[in-house]
Amino acid sequence: MFKDTKAFSGFSVDDIATAKEFYGNTLGLTVGEENGMLQLRISGGIPILVYPKQDHVPAEYTVLNFPVEDITSTARELTDRGVTFERYNDDQDELGVYRGVGPLIAWFKDPAGNVLSIIQE
Repeated sequence: MFKDTKAFSGFSVDDIATAKEFYGNTLGLTVGEENGMLQLRISGGIPILVYPKQDHVPAEYTVLNFPVEDITSTARELTDRGVTFERYNDDQDELGVYRGVGPLIAWFKDPAGNVLSIIQE
């Protein structure tokens, strides 16, 4: 039934203006705004919907993963832009990059508390 549908993902935030600033300026994404909601425009052409929710509760799981070629340099650049990486275990280096079993990954939160990540391709 949905095989040819261009599905898209979405998540809530508590403040659209703050989210627009973070996703557009801090992360450098192209951000559209329509009907009080944001559209994050990423590679592949299908936007991600960011919508306001008055009783927003941050996602406790990763809502958006950003594949990167060099996680160390990306983590440093994001840190320089004011991003703080989350610490979940002892297998993370000084930047917050997880270097245990599996892919290299580092988690951070948007201003609404939603978990995002950078993950090395």
